[in-house]
Amino acid sequence: MAYTVIARYHCDPADEATVRAALLKVREHTRAEPANLAYEVHAEVGERGSFALYEQYADQNGFEAHKAADHFRELIVETVWPLLTGRSVTFAESL
Repeated sequence: MAYTVIARYHCDPADEATVRAALLKVREHTRAEPANLAYEVHAEVGERGSFALYEQYADQNGFEAHKAADHFRELIVETVWPLLTGRSVTFAESL
């Protein structure tokens, strides 16, 4: 049963380039994780500074391993999250 994460990030348009670059870097690292099945980064059309992430892992343990990775801490926790003005996350399991 795949474990899916759908996240929406919002930042000030002045921080958009920094957030975009970090998300694209974390995408490279995440796709190399053994439990990762998909990691897509989208910029919302007509909404500067807004991103949608679609992540899929083999299971919840795979997602927990992703969150424990150095690249997650460096690029998401330390770089992206401090720049966000809003964030929502949905967790789902495939049926």
